[in-house]
Amino acid sequence: MRKMIVFALAAVLTACSLPPERPVLKEELYKTRIYQLFIIKESPESVVAALNREGEVVLEVQDKKENHYYLRLMATSGGLQMKVVPR
Repeated sequence: MRKMIVFALAAVLTACSLPPERPVLKEELYKTRIYQLFIIKESPESVVAALNREGEVVLEVQDKKENHYYLRLMATSGGLQMKVVPR
């Protein structure tokens, strides 16, 4: 059931997304410090590939206190934008 909700959420949030004008680099992803702030199952390479393909990605993340969140990363012309929403 949870995976179905995540899939539906990801489908709704990414339905209108476009690939970025310039490719996102792994260094740009590391500058957001999300891998230091959260526990993320997806590798940085797969996140960058999804950002370059779709323009945005929604991840299930966990902080150090074991609180669960959805993290939405969007590739914009001004750089990466991040939005965190509690699950």
